[in-house]
Amino acid sequence: MNLVIEVVDLHKSYGPIRAVDGISFQVEEGEIFGMVGPNGAGKTTTIECVEGLRRPDRGIIRVLGLDPHRQRYEVRQRIGIQLQEASLPRRLKVWEIMDLFSSFYRRHVEWLPLLEQMGLNDKLNAYFESLSGGQKRRLFIALALLNDPEIVFLDELTTGLDPQARRAMWDLVREIRAKGKTVFLTTHYMEEAERLCDRVAIIDRGKIIALDRPENLIRSLGAEQRVVFNTSESVEEKLRQVPGVVRIERIGERVIVYGQGDRLLSELINFLEKARINFWDLRFEQPSLEDVFLALTGREMRD
Repeated sequence: MNLVIEVVDLHKSYGPIRAVDGISFQVEEGEIFGMVGPNGAGKTTTIECVEGLRRPDRGIIRVLGLDPHRQRYEVRQRIGIQLQEASLPRRLKVWEIMDLFSSFYRRHVEWLPLLEQMGLNDKLNAYFESLSGGQKRRLFIALALLNDPEIVFLDELTTGLDPQARRAMWDLVREIRAKGKTVFLTTHYMEEAERLCDRVAIIDRGKIIALDRPENLIRSLGAEQRVVFNTSESVEEKLRQVPGVVRIERIGERVIVYGQGDRLLSELINFLEKARINFWDLRFEQPSLEDVFLALTGREMRD
C-alpha cells in the first residue's frame, strides 16, 4: 500500500467555530477517495488544508511525503486543484488561459489535446465570460490536469450542474483515475460518492463519523431493503408469509414491503404471481449512502 496523503489529528477553527475537529485519514495511490457531508461540515476546509491553501491550527499533513505548507512550491508542481469557487478575468480567451497557466509549471502536458478531451477545442477563442457553467467547470479541470499531476483535488465538482452534465463529469473523473492518478473529491451528493469512490469518509460538524468502502458502509447499516408496488387488493396478511419480509406499510394502493436477504425481491414476485395478485409499478429500493448518513446523524442532508 503506497500512501500519497496522510492526515493526523487535523484541527482548524474560525473564532469559536470548529470547522475541523481532530480528523485523521489516509489516501492510497490510484484510488478515488471521497469526503462527503452537508455544507458546513468541514469538507472544504479539510481539502484546502491538505492542498496547502489554508494553514491548520494543529495536526500533521503529508502529501506525497511532503509538508504542503513548508514545501508548498514542490507540492503545487505535483498536484492539480479544482476549487469549489474560482474565477478568471472575463476577457481572457480560453487559449490565453491555458498558455498562461502552462507557464506556471516546470513541466506540463500539451494543452490542445486536453481541451479536446474536455470538449472545449471549439472554444479556443471564446472569452471566459462567454462560457457556460459546465464549460467553466471543464476548463478548471483542464487547468488542474495541465501539469500532469499525481493527485487531483476536486472540490464540489458538480454542484449546480444538471443531471446530464453531472454524469458527464463523473465519466471525466473515471478517465482521470484510469490514467493512474489519485483523485480526492468532496461532495454533498451521496449518490455521487457511491457511484465514484473507492472509499468514502463521512464528515459532519468537523468530525469523521465513518470511513470505509461505500458497499461496506451500506452493509454495516443493516438497513432493510424496500419493494414498492401498487395493488387494489388486500395483501398485507398474505405477504407476511414471504421469507425475509420484516414489515409492511400501505398508503392507498401503494404497498411498501421492508425486508432483508438476497432473495427478497424474487421471493416476493414469485409469491405475487402464484397468488394471482394483480400489481403494477413495482420497484426495488436498496439502502444507500444517504441512508447511512441519516442513520449516523439523524438529520436530513443540508444544501
